[in-house]
Amino acid sequence: MRFMLLLKYDEAAQAATPPDPAMFEEMGRFNTAMVDAGVLLAGEGLMPSAQGSVVAFDGEEPTVSDGPFTEAKELVGGFWILKVDSLQEAVSWARRAPFRHGERLEVRRVSEPEDFEDIAPPEVMEQEEQLRARAAEQHGQ
Repeated sequence: MRFMLLLKYDEAAQAATPPDPAMFEEMGRFNTAMVDAGVLLAGEGLMPSAQGSVVAFDGEEPTVSDGPFTEAKELVGGFWILKVDSLQEAVSWARRAPFRHGERLEVRRVSEPEDFEDIAPPEVMEQEEQLRARAAEQHGQ
């Protein structure tokens, strides 16, 4: 199973105090431990919301708002995708993250095509499989 760990934090509060250089070392050790255990599939940090946009779908045409996203209390600041055997194992990894300043890690299972086998029409499932194969081929996987 794949799980996503979503790092959420108060961007305004974090902006007031730059990260401690030791945090980068701790994060490196955390990421290395996941790679060494063979569970880390991907992981990235995200730039501040001032460098992004929100596309909202609440009418006929999407609307675009540029960051920063001051109305949001918590923002996603990064993510990891893990391949583990259970939610409990994903939570165990999340608990090891080197955060101490109000950050939160949301642990969510990534849906797999088989989760929709009894819902989506067979032709949609076939198309999804073909698209995943093409995407993997394009990225050398």
